[in-house]
Amino acid sequence: MSEKKTFERLPKNVVPKNYSLRLQPDLKAFTFAGNEVVTIEVTEATNKIVMNCLDIVISMASYTAADKSLTPTITYNKEEETTTLTFPEALSVGTGDLTLEFTGELNNKMKGFYRSKYKAPNGEERYLACTQFEATDARRAFPCWDEPAVKATFEITLVAPKDRIALSNMQVTEKKPCEKDADLVEVKYGKTPIMSTYLLAFIVGEFDYVEATSSDGVLVRVYTPLGKKEQGDFALEVAVKTLPFYKDYFDIAYPLPKIDLIAIPDFAAGAMENWGLVTYRETALLVDPKNSSASAKQWVALVVGHELAHQWFGNLVTMEWWTHLWLNEGFASWIEYLCVDFCFKDYDIWTQFVTSDYTRALELDALKNSHPIEVAVGHPSEVDEIFDLISYSKGASVIRMLHDYIGDEDFKNGMNHYLSKHQYKNTFTEDLWESLGKASGKPVNDVMSTWTKQMGFPVIKVTAEQKGNNRELTLTQRKFCADGSAGGDSLWMVPISISTSADPNKAAVKIMLDKPSTTVTIENVSADQWIKLNPGTVGFYRTQYTPEMLDLLLPSIKDQSLPPRDRLGLINDMFALAKAGEVSTVEVLRLIDAYKNETNYTVWNDICSTLGSLSALLLHTDYHDNLKAFGRNLLSPIADKLGWEAAEGEGHLDSLLRSMVLLRLGRFSHTDTVSKAKVKFNDHTCGKETIPADLRGSVYHSVLAHADEETFKAVLKFFREQELHEEKERIMRALGAVKEPALIKQVLDFSLSDEVRSQDTVFVLTGVVGSKDGLEMAWKFLQEKWDVLHRRYEGGFLLSRLVKNCTEGFATEDKAKEVETFFAAHSAPAAERTIQHHWKTYA
Repeated sequence: MSEKKTFERLPKNVVPKNYSLRLQPDLKAFTFAGNEVVTIEVTEATNKIVMNCLDIVISMASYTAADKSLTPTITYNKEEETTTLTFPEALSVGTGDLTLEFTGELNNKMKGFYRSKYKAPNGEERYLACTQFEATDARRAFPCWDEPAVKATFEITLVAPKDRIALSNMQVTEKKPCEKDADLVEVKYGKTPIMSTYLLAFIVGEFDYVEATSSDGVLVRVYTPLGKKEQGDFALEVAVKTLPFYKDYFDIAYPLPKIDLIAIPDFAAGAMENWGLVTYRETALLVDPKNSSASAKQWVALVVGHELAHQWFGNLVTMEWWTHLWLNEGFASWIEYLCVDFCFKDYDIWTQFVTSDYTRALELDALKNSHPIEVAVGHPSEVDEIFDLISYSKGASVIRMLHDYIGDEDFKNGMNHYLSKHQYKNTFTEDLWESLGKASGKPVNDVMSTWTKQMGFPVIKVTAEQKGNNRELTLTQRKFCADGSAGGDSLWMVPISISTSADPNKAAVKIMLDKPSTTVTIENVSADQWIKLNPGTVGFYRTQYTPEMLDLLLPSIKDQSLPPRDRLGLINDMFALAKAGEVSTVEVLRLIDAYKNETNYTVWNDICSTLGSLSALLLHTDYHDNLKAFGRNLLSPIADKLGWEAAEGEGHLDSLLRSMVLLRLGRFSHTDTVSKAKVKFNDHTCGKETIPADLRGSVYHSVLAHADEETFKAVLKFFREQELHEEKERIMRALGAVKEPALIKQVLDFSLSDEVRSQDTVFVLTGVVGSKDGLEMAWKFLQEKWDVLHRRYEGGFLLSRLVKNCTEGFATEDKAKEVETFFAAHSAPAAERTIQHHWKTYA
């Protein structure tokens, strides 16, 4: 593994106060020219100014203060991503202006100031210019102090072709023809509030837009590709509802005059919360009224909610350094659900949170090489490793637990105190705990430190004894490890709630378990009544019951008097305990049997994903066919009940359930499902009958999983005819379902072809790992193409995702050594934690 780089932050003897920045991108030559005047404050006499700068050439530099002008010599340090300006004499304490002229490249790496390819309505290929600066790529667009805590104001001017739209964080204040070239315009924007460099954005391209004004007077625009205006309507509706919701929740007005949401064709992440100009992947913003699925709409609602939350939490108040990134992301990943729940009650989104974030975080955090939520970050090349499920999903889960522990009212008051006190400044995690502790009078810092500063979580073992009309419980906590090993002597402060069959929705007792073991008495519980820990599945822990206690719960699962989140939490805990060897698989199967009448989408989603992970484990054994038969048997009754056609007046969750069940049955080779899927696909592609958007993904998967060369060619032909990126993505995500090695090879080659945007390569390539041949071939392909892939994604989180997906399915000692050996010879700092995570455990 590579040596950890020693890293020093920029010197504090010179700080920027305001940047006046002018940029002129050239959309033909893929370069840009820029000049900036930075008003700086020299706090300590020095003859050097050190700032961040990468892939930029400075052609002129001067410093002016008190009628004196100095010209420096310029040196660059590519490794440190800095430039040093050395002046002939020391700059005296006080303010002055640093003037720089420079040029750079409009790169194709989806970071910094970059280019993105799109097709004009006439079919011509064109390029737009856009930005992605988080974490450390503003330095690729202009020399700057590119650290979150070095905040300043910015006055931006863009020079762009007059037939293009030019956008930045603030509203346009002036637009005039360019003196030197009549085909260009000069666009000036309002001065920004005090902000961090990573939140700046500039875009020059061709777009349509829809607009509305929110009830609190903010102009909201959603920018779409040309001719696709109607695809922005849904996101606009969400944004217009969301801004006032956050304003009321935080009790602080949105601080800018406008907000733009814009879809970028090539975009590495899902979206980026640039202040006032939020950028999105097309699939995270655009909804086609005729061709978008229910799950696609839901995804857009969540991502819009997430990015708009950052306008306050992250942008107005920013983490002091990347070590505290988890707070930014964990918080936004929690509140996006609060916001979607407010906008769309019928999504039952908090139940979905349990499978999409909570249980995924539990799975990852039980591994030996998980990491604490809060990780000390030094060199910026480590930052991208932290953008993982622990910072997002475990972060969101512990904030949800904290919100439940202190209550909504105190939480809101604490948030207002935090945002008001620190606005336009930077904070550490402890600052939030202090505000929430003040508002609630509870030991928030003590409790939360046990969850953020140590990795992992506890399993709570419960035993019960009936004493007359009361039930006495003994609760014991210990660290839960996925491999069943002893977890050492970690201790957590665990807020524990306990419910009973008298009122399944409400906690009968709440306690704080802050020692290894305790007893608690629940009054008025008769011998035949059940008791359950963690109602609502809010506490970030697993629960292990005695078989007798579980028996009492079975009838309430069967008749569904136990709420969905509790049914879900029970089965998820049992599977995890069985995988760790803590309970017998027989007990799990007995529990699964109680879910035969299950109707809730999210509960089924959890059961299906557990079957999926079992399937990945059994891939290497002779039992795989038995598991498929078990899956067919389990899912057939609900599939029969739902059928292929949507019933009149059915809800959002029924659509999600139908598409998921049919997808799984296709994977389990259910004959009827596969043959129906083939018929539907043929009718769809020849224009006879359109498949409803919700079912397309399931149909494509079933067809491809049983495809020969001819069918595969037909699917690719169909792919090439699609315009909507969501549709293209649906097909690309299904391609890897093919089983024949010759077809798997074609999918792998296709992933790196010009037909696949580099943002999408990763899921096309790793789509094949669900079969034994596919897993082996993807790993070989990754090694063969490492140089290409590493160059393309270097320093980005897509690289670590690629490594994780191509290797985590292996289950032998030999493979572990092979993976280790390869990465010992091929350094990849951005994927290092991923490699540790999955491989040091076994090797």
